[in-house]
Amino acid sequence: MTYEEVLALPPFGVTREEKQQLIYEELLRLTEQHRAHCAPYARMMETIGFSAAGVHSVEDIPFLPVRLFKEMELRSVAEEDVFKTMTSSGTTGQQVSRIFLDRGTATNQQKTLVRIVSDRIGGSRMPMLILDCPSVVKNRAMFSARGAGILGFSLFGRKKIYALNDAMELQLDAIRAFLAEHAGERILLFGFTFMVWQHFYKALQAAGERLDLSNAILVHGGGWKKLASEAVTPAAFRAALRTACGNLDVADYYGMVEQTGCIHLECAEGHLHTSTYADVIVRRPLDFSPAAFGERGIIEVVSLLPESYPGHALLTEDEGVLIGEDDCPCGRKGKYFKVLGRLKQAELRGCSDAYAAAF
Repeated sequence: MTYEEVLALPPFGVTREEKQQLIYEELLRLTEQHRAHCAPYARMMETIGFSAAGVHSVEDIPFLPVRLFKEMELRSVAEEDVFKTMTSSGTTGQQVSRIFLDRGTATNQQKTLVRIVSDRIGGSRMPMLILDCPSVVKNRAMFSARGAGILGFSLFGRKKIYALNDAMELQLDAIRAFLAEHAGERILLFGFTFMVWQHFYKALQAAGERLDLSNAILVHGGGWKKLASEAVTPAAFRAALRTACGNLDVADYYGMVEQTGCIHLECAEGHLHTSTYADVIVRRPLDFSPAAFGERGIIEVVSLLPESYPGHALLTEDEGVLIGEDDCPCGRKGKYFKVLGRLKQAELRGCSDAYAAAF
């Protein structure tokens, strides 16, 4: 099955039985493809004695620890076919992941993001308020995760403005003018969680300002570690923003540069959803066996997207719990889950958390 055929499937309309077969077949194909074209990956598969004959389910596909992309150059295409290199977020002194994309994989990332996000916010482009500063988007050949996030979500915006200047100061006059120009229209806001809190919500508070964004949707992501340490829960985050901005729709997402495009977006019920093109497995920390629904464990993310590098099955450094599958009240099919936080002693790596550490 080609990835174009996979993308033609509804992003949240495939039931468990059909999806598991699809994911199983495609992940096995990707494993063999990367084993044939990425020598370090092939050596790892040889070391663990991997054999396709021993794979009977999605859970049997060998995973890589996500940190490995900080330590090794892993690509399954020739160097001259690398169209774009993406880097993860990190604090000063941290190594960053390097993800190598050919044109086909980069194009499929955009198409996948559009399919997933349009299901939540609609297919029409909206006036867009980016809750960040313009200097983040610099080198178009070497994207940081933060810059890639902004550019990726800019696909859903028109008449875009940045809410902050390069000193991370809120530009209230420009925002007021923007909202006046688009009065009555639905507005898209995008930003990373800590920056939304620190440089948007707190700045509005300090200025004694209240904006009418009741006809807006805010999409945010990048980690909660810093805000959790300040006892700011997702519920408190939403409630605070609504006191300052009206009854705006707020949607968190879970994603990473190693699987850009295949994000897990929050529905109106507050659940993070896996799409048709990806899945989540929660594994027990002692033996990495699959955990049951409701059981805390380490999150593994799988994706059908990565053709140019072996990032199709990755063990993250996050803890989470599977809540259910195919039965969310929002009506979307697939697994839905909750992220509980970073593993102890794991590095900060989300855009929001890495910026917060530096801040």
